[in-house]
Parts: sequence; structure tokens; C-alpha cells
Amino acid sequence: MYRLRRLWVQLRTEVLVLPSRALVLAWALVLLALPLAYTDAYVLRILTLMCLFAIFAASWDLLAGYSGQVNFGHALFFGAGAYASALLTLKLGMPPWLTVFAGTAVAALLGVAVGALCLRLRGSYLSLATLAFPLIAIGLLFAFPDFSGGELGFSGLPRLINGVVPNYYLAVVTMLVLVFSLWLLADSKFGLVLHAIRDDEVAARASGINTPRYKVMVFAIAAACAGLAGGLLAHYMRVTGPFTLETALSFQVVIWGIFGGVATIYGPVVAVFILYPVTEWFGGFQAFGERRLLLFGVIVLLVLLYMPRGLAPWVRDRIETLCPRCKQRSAAWKSHCRHCSAALAPTDRPRASGPGQA
Repeated sequence: MYRLRRLWVQLRTEVLVLPSRALVLAWALVLLALPLAYTDAYVLRILTLMCLFAIFAASWDLLAGYSGQVNFGHALFFGAGAYASALLTLKLGMPPWLTVFAGTAVAALLGVAVGALCLRLRGSYLSLATLAFPLIAIGLLFAFPDFSGGELGFSGLPRLINGVVPNYYLAVVTMLVLVFSLWLLADSKFGLVLHAIRDDEVAARASGINTPRYKVMVFAIAAACAGLAGGLLAHYMRVTGPFTLETALSFQVVIWGIFGGVATIYGPVVAVFILYPVTEWFGGFQAFGERRLLLFGVIVLLVLLYMPRGLAPWVRDRIETLCPRCKQRSAAWKSHCRHCSAALAPTDRPRASGPGQA
């Protein structure tokens, strides 16, 4: 009883007081409770894929948004996790639960290697260099088709768990745990160091921060999360192939990140849950045909024009106000700060602050 009361006090004083946190809590509860009221297999399948891609998008945001290491080849880690898990399952007969974590480890090692190779690169040079890695990986797959399956990849992978609803819950719980873990990591001292590296790496190094170590670490963490998402997707779809390494997938995650809001963790997740079903919905109309890509592009362009920091930060700025004294947020309809009781005015709302202000 004491623990329940303590949990309720924390919810009331830390979560429900801010509209953005209340919305996140409601979203998580809806995802967890949905199969109890709605069991359409197609909808649950789409939501399962959205959860896996949300992990992928959040991992890119930790790397690109917080540390400034904009990766145009993030699909390398996604595909590495998928291929490593598939190879270990089909070639060595290892249980899929074990191979998914092995694929995660392989992706993390690749993240360390890529991060170490790209330590001296910054800006567009880093982005172009990372773009080359998945292209090299695809070339290696085509060069050894007997081992990698070539253009067709692998099919017939066993699922981690049988049933539409159990697979849905596996994806939802994994997504919630990883996304909130990445958010806590980004909100910790580690995240502050990444911010410092992104804003001015020379100054961060002069202050005593071992910037190469942090850059390699964030590469490894982001790669591990992307690899786990790739392994889960491979076993859920029961297939894997070069499509997990395609450049289009790498640019798709960049679109999700910019659309939702860079350096927020939750922004790319919001983007996945909006844009992925939109593309599926457009694909269901034969009249749209290839024009659905044009409509998709128009939607993204409009958001970027009128919400340059991304959709999630724009919405948050509409429903919350930043205190001019303590820099803490309160609900937009409150007249005084919930922390220091300073008077709040509509002009206190942030409008032109940097990306991903938390």
C-alpha cells in the first residue's frame, strides 16, 4: 500500500503536472491496453512494425541529435543486427532469443569500429563517410551470395514468439523500455557531455572531456539499439535481405528525426507513429499510385516550413511555458511557475531556442 501511495505521489507531482508527460503516459497506456479492446491482426501488425522502427529512430536521434554525429548510414547497424541474427539461427541452429542479442552485440562492435574510423571527421564529411558503410556491406553481401543469400537474403526465420498479440506486446514493451532508457541517458550527465561535444568539441576537449571516448560510446549505444530493432524485425517478418541496409532506410530515419524534432528522443518516435501509418494509408488507395510519395513529401515539407524545430517541440511549446527564472516548464494555462512561483507570461514561451530543448 505504501508503494502504491508513493507511486501515485510521484505521478501526481512529476508526471501529471506537465501536459507533455501526461500525454506520453496516456500514449503508453493506450498501447499496452489496445489488444484488450481491439484485436485486428492488420492494425496490430502495423503497430508492431511502428514500435520496432521507433527504436531505430530514437537510436539515430541519440547519435545525431545529441552528439552531432549525423549518420547517413544508420541502416548499417539495423541490417547488421538482422543479418547476424539470421545467420546464427539458420547456419548454426542457435535459438532466436540468443541470436537477437548476439546480433545486437555485432551491431555494437560495428558501431565502435565506425565511430573509431570517423573520429577525425565532422559535419558533411562525417555524414558522407557513414553513407559509404552500408553500401560496402551490400557489396559484400552480393559478392558472397552462397553465404549471405545474395539479393534474396534469407527467409523462413523462426519467430521469437507465436501469435499476433504476444508479438505486439514484445515490440511495445521493448520499445517503451529502450526509448525511456535512451531518454534518461540523454537527460543525464552523459547527455550533457554529448551536448557540449555537439556545440563546441574543441572547448569540450579543453575542459578535460575525453571526446573520442564519448563519441565512440554513443556510436556503440546507438548501433546496439538499432541492431536489436533489426534482429527483432527479421524474426517478426521471418525474412531479411539487402532492404535492411538500403540507403532509403537510412534517409527515412533522418526524415523521422527532423520531422519529429532532433535531440528530443521522443520526437522521432512521434514521427514514426504519424508518418508510417500515413504512408500505409496512402498505399491502400490505388488512385494515388506513385503520387503518394509526392503527398508524403508535401506533408513533411509543410511541417518543416512551419515547425522548423520539429513537430514534437512545436506542440510542447504550445502546451507548456518556460519559467524565466528557474528555466523549468509549467502548463501553459498556469499563471505561476510550479517550482519557484515566478509569474509566467505568454512571452515566456520558447520560440527560437535550439533543437530539442528539454
